Amino acid sequence: MTNDDSYTARGLTEVAEFLRKYGNVLLVAPKNPQSARSMALSMEDPLYVTRYAYHEAEEGKGSLSCYYMNGTPADCAKMMANMCIERGIHPDLFVSGINHGSNASAAALYSGTLGANKEGSLYGIPSIGLSIDTHAEDADFSAVLHFLPRILDQMFEIPPVHQTYLNVNFPDLPVDQIKGIRFAHQGNGRWEKEFQRSWDGHGREFYWMVGQFVDYEMKTTAAEADHILLADGYITIVPHKIDTTNYNEKDRLSHLWKL
Repeated sequence: MTNDDSYTARGLTEVAEFLRKYGNVLLVAPKNPQSARSMALSMEDPLYVTRYAYHEAEEGKGSLSCYYMNGTPADCAKMMANMCIERGIHPDLFVSGINHGSNASAAALYSGTLGANKEGSLYGIPSIGLSIDTHAEDADFSAVLHFLPRILDQMFEIPPVHQTYLNVNFPDLPVDQIKGIRFAHQGNGRWEKEFQRSWDGHGREFYWMVGQFVDYEMKTTAAEADHILLADGYITIVPHKIDTTNYNEKDRLSHLWKL
């Protein structure tokens, strides 16, 4: 498992301990926060891996091996996969999260959490990303841990097809206020007016990336859009795939373009 909020994030610690009931856990997480890094790799800097914790297996719990490295979430996922290959192990599951902040709609395109899941999927590991709709450091993960066994049990029994990973978003709500779990599609929206101009102490102009989210979901499909369902109090599951080819458009353009 990994995340994009760094190895010190509470969401990572919570789910790592939770996953021990399923078996041995190997955790490789970024040393520093790496949000919005998507599937970026560190090609120009040396990577250092440090083990910072180890817990032996005990009754009803697998072992927990914890490492951090000075790279991106995708770097961490690659390192984890290669550690397993060296040990002759093929993992049963790859988990990224629990991310602090929603990864619904267009956020899925930028997400370091899901960038790591893409890497896990490339290695043929059933992969799932977990996010909660709040950036609070002291977020309440009880609802995530309450519903997660139901999702994982189904995932182990009926895993996604090859090179498909799951993007799961949880509302920031108590257990009794969550309406249910729904499969959804990636919502149609984007951030606009994204740059806020300012000036430093020397009068030089610079920009902060901010912006506001604008919903472009069509009324005919909005009922199944992840960001809309999430806001309505549902846990959403979106299956994403590595192959992003639009096959219908490939066929259409290949017949219409005179090349």
